[in-house]
Amino acid sequence: MLGKEHAMKPATQFDNARTLVLTGASRGIGHATVKKFSAGGWRVITVSRQPFSVLCPWPGGDKNHVQIDLAKPDDVSRGIDDIRARLGGGRLDALVNNAAISPKNEAGRRLGAIDTQFDLWQRVFNVNFFAPVALARGLMAELAEARGCVVNVTSIAGSRVHPFAGSAYATSKAALAALTREMAHDFGPSGIRVNAIAPGEIDTAILSPGTEQIVEEQIPMRRLGTPDEVADVIHFLCEKGASYVSGAEIQINGGQHV
Repeated sequence: MLGKEHAMKPATQFDNARTLVLTGASRGIGHATVKKFSAGGWRVITVSRQPFSVLCPWPGGDKNHVQIDLAKPDDVSRGIDDIRARLGGGRLDALVNNAAISPKNEAGRRLGAIDTQFDLWQRVFNVNFFAPVALARGLMAELAEARGCVVNVTSIAGSRVHPFAGSAYATSKAALAALTREMAHDFGPSGIRVNAIAPGEIDTAILSPGTEQIVEEQIPMRRLGTPDEVADVIHFLCEKGASYVSGAEIQINGGQHV
């Protein structure tokens, strides 16, 4: 964990920057998103259950990382207080709820509705669904001060049975898509926009064997998406060009959903 002096004082070089809070920044889409926003001059506060890694290249990253286990509601509450302290009473321009878990069985295959243990189901929903709404509610005053936005990362698995994504993951993402609409309605009067992105098959380290068959048979563009392409859409939703976009779920899957 970071020392108290870091928890209470933002890094000096970010005093006048817009601020993003991002969960799940250590790899894939999250990692690309941090690099995209950092390159644009944003201060990025990252959230994960792991300590900050020295391998992460963004400026000020070691001073702007909050270690939270999103599967534990009490730790989420503690982490929200930490984030608010780091904001120092200031504004929050964007919250991106990217962190998610998709557990598999011992053979690495999807867990269905019949064979997923209920305690595992609860853990998946804590991370994928309850943590996003808890973070948004806990940081609502700071988001409203900035007339900021929330981006929830859902999935193509939230709208169809997927060969690799288990039932707990898929239903949590479907619930997060519905939550996005509800949040857009409820947070809108405070000037906060809420949208979602639904990635399909993205070229990351966690691709499952057999993905190449999906690419050939189901994706009209006949290729995987890249984390940078997803980060570009997240960035758009947090910028001025999307200032009247709220309650939307943008599909990022090369036409796989059609």
